[in-house]
Amino acid sequence: MNRRSILTSGLAAGTVAALAGAERADAAPARRHVTIRARDGVRLFHRDWGEGRPVVFVASWALASEMWAYQVAHLSDAGFRCIAFDRRGHGRSDMPAGGYDMDTLADDLAAVIDQLGLKEVDVVSHSMGGAETVRYLARHGTGRVRRIALIAPAGPCLVQTPDNPYGAPRAVLEASIAAWKSDFPKWTRENQAPFFTPSTSQPMQEWLVGQMLATPAPVAVATFRGLMDADVRPDLARIDRPTLILHGDKDASAPLEISGRRFAAGIRGSELKVYEGAPHGLFVTHMDRVNRDLETFLTA
Repeated sequence: MNRRSILTSGLAAGTVAALAGAERADAAPARRHVTIRARDGVRLFHRDWGEGRPVVFVASWALASEMWAYQVAHLSDAGFRCIAFDRRGHGRSDMPAGGYDMDTLADDLAAVIDQLGLKEVDVVSHSMGGAETVRYLARHGTGRVRRIALIAPAGPCLVQTPDNPYGAPRAVLEASIAAWKSDFPKWTRENQAPFFTPSTSQPMQEWLVGQMLATPAPVAVATFRGLMDADVRPDLARIDRPTLILHGDKDASAPLEISGRRFAAGIRGSELKVYEGAPHGLFVTHMDRVNRDLETFLTA
């Protein structure tokens, strides 16, 4: 091939590439990267994938945005824009020395929604993320939110009190904290099996356990104290958006009777779907069903 042919071929290839790039730009306009800052200046890392109606994912205790990989894969293919963020102290977000109380964590969720300019947003959460979502709605209102899905929510009040027989004695919860402060990896391994089912692949288990072990023990302790000290029962009555609750009847971390059913009883008009045989990690152990139920609910 002579020099002119090489040049012509290069120009043609460049034209094709440019056209392909233009087509991709038309199909999925590039979004400007936004650095999300909490009120106290903490930087919150987020993942933004897909196009369509926005869905914000709020992670479980001691897990980060990566936990939602298989929900993001499914819902982005179904036409949703999926946004998952790392709670402060988790994943790639900043790790401040404070701000792990429920009010501040709820304000962090508000920062994500507000600074990305989201409206008519759906919120999907797991475990502790459910309490954060409920507190966000109580503190910031429901004006930007369309629907919420709570997967195995933890709470609404963890501590047993005279008016809350469903909670656990504070001493039991403090014993768990003491174990984390002594040997968080050991506690995680000892409590790994109940989070999954016997059929959950070992690589899948190791993937999630690795995420948990990447969370610093002081952060795990501080965020759990934030959950333990919170009582979101009064907040439930303020939710006026369609709410779906998915909960397994084999959940050892947030048992159905003291968590899922309490959220359902407090949120007017909510729908509770009980997964027979599902543990706390149902977002991976019962992935296909969870994804279908989420898609159906969020498409409505």
